[in-house]
Formats: sequence, C-alpha cells, structure tokens
Amino acid sequence: MPATGAGSPRFLLRRLREIMADGSSAQQRLDKLVALIASNMVAEVCSIYLRRAGNALELFATQGLNPAAVHNTRLRSGQGLVGLVAEAAEPVNLTNAPNHPRFAYRPETGEDPYKAFLGVPIVRGGQVYGVLTVQNRAARQYDEEEVEALQTVAMVLAEVVASGGLFDIAELDEPELRSDRPRMFAGDGLCEGVAIGTVVLHEPRVRVEALIADDPAAELKRLNTALEEMRGAVDAMLNSSELDLSGESREVIEAYRLFADDAGWQQKLRDAVRGGLTAEAAVERVQDELRLRLARIEDPYMRERLHDLEDLARRLQKHLSGDGHARELPEDAILVARSMGPAELLDYGRDRLRGVILEDATATSHVTIVASSMGIPLIGNVQGVVDSARSGDTALLDGASGELHLRPVRDTISIFEGRRAMRAQRVAEFAAVRDLPAVTKDGVRINMMINAGLLLDMPNLEISGADGVGLFRTEMQFMVGETMPRLKDQIAFYKQIVEAAGDKPVVFRTLDLGGDKILPYGRWDREENPALGWRAIRIALDRPALLRYQVRALIGASPHRVLRILLPMISDVAEFNEARALIDREVERARLLSLPQPRQVLVGAMLEVPALMFMLPQLLRSADFVSIGSNDLMQFIFAMDRTNPRVSKRYDPLSPPALTLIRQIVRSAADADGDVSMCGELAGRPLEAMALIALGIRTLSMQPINIGPIKMMIRSLDTREVSQFVERLCGRTDHSLRTRLTAFAAERGIALK
Repeated sequence: MPATGAGSPRFLLRRLREIMADGSSAQQRLDKLVALIASNMVAEVCSIYLRRAGNALELFATQGLNPAAVHNTRLRSGQGLVGLVAEAAEPVNLTNAPNHPRFAYRPETGEDPYKAFLGVPIVRGGQVYGVLTVQNRAARQYDEEEVEALQTVAMVLAEVVASGGLFDIAELDEPELRSDRPRMFAGDGLCEGVAIGTVVLHEPRVRVEALIADDPAAELKRLNTALEEMRGAVDAMLNSSELDLSGESREVIEAYRLFADDAGWQQKLRDAVRGGLTAEAAVERVQDELRLRLARIEDPYMRERLHDLEDLARRLQKHLSGDGHARELPEDAILVARSMGPAELLDYGRDRLRGVILEDATATSHVTIVASSMGIPLIGNVQGVVDSARSGDTALLDGASGELHLRPVRDTISIFEGRRAMRAQRVAEFAAVRDLPAVTKDGVRINMMINAGLLLDMPNLEISGADGVGLFRTEMQFMVGETMPRLKDQIAFYKQIVEAAGDKPVVFRTLDLGGDKILPYGRWDREENPALGWRAIRIALDRPALLRYQVRALIGASPHRVLRILLPMISDVAEFNEARALIDREVERARLLSLPQPRQVLVGAMLEVPALMFMLPQLLRSADFVSIGSNDLMQFIFAMDRTNPRVSKRYDPLSPPALTLIRQIVRSAADADGDVSMCGELAGRPLEAMALIALGIRTLSMQPINIGPIKMMIRSLDTREVSQFVERLCGRTDHSLRTRLTAFAAERGIALK
C-alpha cells in the first residue's frame, strides 16, 4: 500500500479525523468510517463489531454486508472468526474464511460469497473493545502493509471510542469499557482501614493527546531522538561509577538495554509513525499489542518480562514528553499500582497517603507489612485496576473486606463515610482498653508486643499500650538509602529506637535480606527460588563483617540496657552457634576497649525453617529465646509461595497440620524450659491469636493497629475451654478449622471484631 495518496494509511487517518469532527450522528459517522476503510483498502466489506454486556460482539456498522444485520447480529464471546480475533487479541488473516473451523455462518449478514478475511482487535489499555474487519470475494492473503494499516485505524478507533469522541460509550452497555462510569472491584483485604481519596497512579499510563501526526517526518525524528536519549540513559546507568550494579540489578538494566536495542521493536514503532501516528501513539499501540500477547503466557518468568516492557515504554514516553519531574501528591492520595516494593512505598511517606491498591500483593508481601506498619489501608489482588483507574478519580477502599469503588456515586460515598465513622468508633473502644492488662477471664497473662521497622513506628508503642517491641526489622534502614549506613548512623538510629521504647523491651532482628528484600547498592545474583536461597543468616555467615558491623552498632546504642538480638532464618543449631560466636566476639571487643556495654545480651533464634523445630532442645541450650516467624514457616510447611496469589490462599494456617506443628513447638520448648513467642502475621488476627493462645503461646507480636482487637479478644477468653477445644480439633482431617473456631467463639461470646 503506498505511503501517500488516496490509498495510504496517512490519508485514511486524515479522513478519520475529519469524520470524528463531523457533527452528524454516531451511526452516520460509523457508516462513513466503514465506507472510507473499504474504499481505501479496496475491500468489498468493512465491518465494526463492538462489545456489549456479557462480552457479546455486536455488529455496529458495515459496508458490504446486509444493512439490516446492523445491531441485530451478535456473536457470543469467542464465537466465529470475529470472536477469535477478540479472544486472541491478534490479527486473523485468512484466504478462505468459510473453511476455517471457527467460522460461524450468520445468514442475516449475507456474507456467503466472501472468502478473504482480515480482522484486527480494537484495543486500548490492554482491553479489547471490539473488532474491525475487511473481506473480499476473491481468495487472497492481505499483505503486511494492509494489516498494519488496519491495526493503525483500529488503535485510533479504540482511543476515540473510549474517550467518547465518536459516540457516547454508554451505548455499549459495557461498564468496564467506560472510563467515566463507576467500577467496583473485589480484592483481598490486607491492611485494615477505610479510605476515601484521590487516585494517584504509581506507574501512570501516559495520556496520548495527539494521535494523528501532522508531519510524519518530524514525528519520526522525535521518535529517533527519544530512542537515542533513552538508550543513552540506560547505558549511563550501566557505566556509572556511582552505582554498584551487579547480579540481578544489572541483569534488569541490561534487559532494558536489550529491549531498547531490539531492531524489531524499533521497526514496529517507526512503521506506526510512517503510517500516520504520532510518536506517543505509536509507542502506545505497540505496547498494547505486547501487553496482550505476554499476559496470556503462563510461564511466570516470561510474564515478569511484561513489567520490563511496560517500564521501557514508560521511559520512552517520558523522553518524548520531557516529563521527568516528581509529582506532588494530593492531600488524600490513594496509590494504585500493579506491584510495589516496600522501599517504593516508603518513598511516598505517610502524610498524604490514605490508601494503597495493588494488583499483585498478598498478606505476607513485605509491602503489606510496611503498609500495616505505616497504618495505611491496603488491598491486593485487584485484577485490572491499573487499566481502569485514572489519576484524579475518586476511590473508596475497605482494607478489611477488600472492596474497592472507583468513581463512586454519592450513595456509595455516604455508605463508606458511615463505615469510616464506625471504624473510628471501634478505635475509640480499643483506646478504652489500652491501659487494661491483657489477662484472660481465667487469669492467664498474655504479653502483647508490636512489630516495627522504622522510627515513625515507635510512638505506636505508647498509643497502643503494648508491652514492648517483639520484632524490630533492622533491614528497613538499609533498604531506604542509596548507600550502606555508616556505623555512627546505625548507632544513632538504634539509640533513637531504644530511647523511644523507654523501659519496654525491644527485640532487634538482624538483617533479613534476600528474597524480595534487595539492597539497591548490593551485589545480588538472580536465583530461581529466592525464598529458599541466599538470604538472612546465610548472607550474614558468608559475609560475617556485615553481621559484626551491625552488632557493633547495636551494642553501642544500648549501654547499660538489656540488648535482645534475634537471628533470622536459622536452619540448624550449628548456624545459630556460629552466629552467636560472632556476637560474643563483638561483646568481648567492647569489653577490651572499655566501651559502654549492654547490661545483658540475649540472643534468640527465629523459627521459620521446619528443620529447626526438631532440634529445639539442643538449640535452647545456647539460645535465650525462640520466636516463631509464621509467614515463612507456613510457606515452607505447605510448599506454598506466599507471594503467589494462586496458591497463597490455598492452605489455611488454621488447619490440623499447622496447629499440630505449633503445638509441638510449644511443648518441645516447654520441655527445655525455653521461652517461645509468635511474631508472624498470625499473631495479629483475633481468631488466629485465639488458637495460638489455646496452644500455649503467651507472647504475641503484631502490627500496632491490631493490639486493640486482640486485647479485647483476650479479655473475653477462657483459656481452659479454648485449649480443650483446639486440642480436639488437632486430631481432625479438615482442610480448614476456621468455621469451627468461629462458631466456638460466637457460642462463648469471645470478641473477634
């Protein structure tokens, strides 16, 4: 097809723009559009099918088929060749359509004589809005230029339809295709709280204002310049002496460079511009095609590459727009993203952030732990929200139920305001019991501790009325900076934590790096199974200077106090003894140098690896205490990746095997006169905490926001009754005991809300 003249894609786009500006009715403009495409492509038939409710594809306009079929012909999802195009989200190019097994004969259309068929999806933001087709009587194969031209028109058509520029998209009766209609999503409630605010996209999709190029030559020059700038920026990252890029971090940047240098990708962009699109519209179109193709790939590693491709497209769009400035958050920001790391969330701060919505997050993701620590409601596993949300939208989220409303109507806002008021009332009720002891009805005292990781967590110790800090995650200080914290900075930080705690104990967990917690300045090699790989104590023992450096800082920050150190990811007693020996060397060093020392140093082991439970008697000969890390322990017991939403909910910690395991740990520790506590996420949920107390756990560490609900549960509990009940449950074979435990609590009046 020629690049210029009446038969060119550029001419087609110019005429399309004229039709869009036409003041005639929606149907008249659609009719003009199909006639234009048929004439331009020398096709005897051109048809537009758009989605209706239930994913049905309705014939909205045609040139060449029976006009009476318009708005009367509908194809079910996946039905016929049109359904195949929508399902595959890729062009279908056939020389003899009636012979294809997916061909669906519709007599009312009169399409019997037509053999050649070309259909392309009408795609925007990863969603298929409809299908654009051309047909001819003669058996022929449409060439690449014709396919390219039809895809270009379909891309422009999708933008116009979605924005209401051609007709009111409400006529489609398909709510998810409207960018202005209310949407409701059901995700997973991960951090409690009710939030009402304004959407901010963490990775905003660049809004393409101009679709059709006035000067294709100038657009091509802009595209080439932006590609060069982007490649230069990526090369600068790789060659920078200030950045220690190695291992996985270097692989990511090199992947960006490979994508940026990919000749096929660049050629697609240039072809789209030569066809009449602006550089921004070309990037958007090519990225939409890649997103749909990769989203259907089952291999998780390949699907992860989608994030690389999307990041590359965003980088290129920013170079095209020149927009690299930081955005200022609104006062009531609700962050929306596909995924996010804990350090990224911390970058936003807490002052203006009201809630977080993620497509990819689970209850044990570290971003969830950070959000809970910051007191920010979060919901995860909200599929499709990034493509549906727009910056500036109003959003309502309930971090307990996982309910999300985008662009809500007034009545829905009123309901959420009521929920927020009820939650404030509950907070007031919890505040009323803050200074009351956490003692059960039969007189059993439960120690209630908080989990923390930042200085801003420490005021929660007083606010919640907790007994101390049962788990302080020291790696947070290392992850938020661009360089390794210096010794004096670590000492100053730990001293602030100790002083903020006053007379209450603080358990400092040494660096738990690896897995999904990667230092931006460290050297990390990519691992196939990072949760089972080089992390936590394994790194510390291979790099003993790192552990000694941190212990030296903790000793310097704790003069004349009891210093409690918790070692993560211990797998056997020999590992613990080796690490304790390094700690003892630092204590001895401080003594020899006459430096201020702690009054006592207690060293404990975090029980996350199942193998360690079989060695508890031997471990407790040298360990001062044991703390159960339920997040990883449950992951390893059930062979379940806790970051994978497909399996993270498949197994319930309130099940016979999990409860039996915890019972065995408690009994084994008791036989050795050892101190055992629970610092995992299980401790922070009332029903789970009830079961833990029944099994003999007497120290629970949780997010500060959960102290109130757990204390109210404890004060309404009789440990003798619940212990007998849970003991019987351990002998059952149920997949989950949650329903039975809930019914027991309701019968006994145990407060779980």
